[in-house]
Amino acid sequence: MNLVEQIFNLKPFIITYISVISFSTFVFVLFSQTIPDLFANFFRDAGVAIILGAVFVFAIAWFLKARPHNKPKTYKIICFDVFGNETKITGIRIDFKNHDVAWSFMKQYKEMYPLNNFALTGDQTKSDKQIIFRYL
Repeated sequence: MNLVEQIFNLKPFIITYISVISFSTFVFVLFSQTIPDLFANFFRDAGVAIILGAVFVFAIAWFLKARPHNKPKTYKIICFDVFGNETKITGIRIDFKNHDVAWSFMKQYKEMYPLNNFALTGDQTKSDKQIIFRYL
C-alpha cells in the first residue's frame, strides 16, 4: 500500500476526530462562557431587583409609620420636691411659648433650687396626662 491509499483508509477516522474536536469545542464554549454568562446576568439583575424592592418596601413602611408630630404651642415647667410631690415655687416663671427658652429657664432654676426637680411639659389637647419632654 502506498501513502495515498493509507491516507484514504484513515479518512473516516480523520473526519470523526475533527467532528469530535469541533463538537467538544462548541460544548466547552457553551458550558464555560455562554450559559454562565446568562445565569450571571440573570442573578445580577435579580439581585438588583430584590434590593430595590426591599428599599421601596422599607420606604413605604417608613412613610406610613412616620406621622407629622404635633408640637405643643405652649410649654410649662412643673416643680417637684425631694419626695417627688408636685410643688409651686413663688416668683418663678412657668409658662413659655418656646421650648429652648423653657429649657434654659429650667436649667437656671435647677441651679437656684438644687433640692427641687423640674419637668418640662407641653400642652396636649388630645390626652389628659401631661407628657414630660425633659426632666432635671
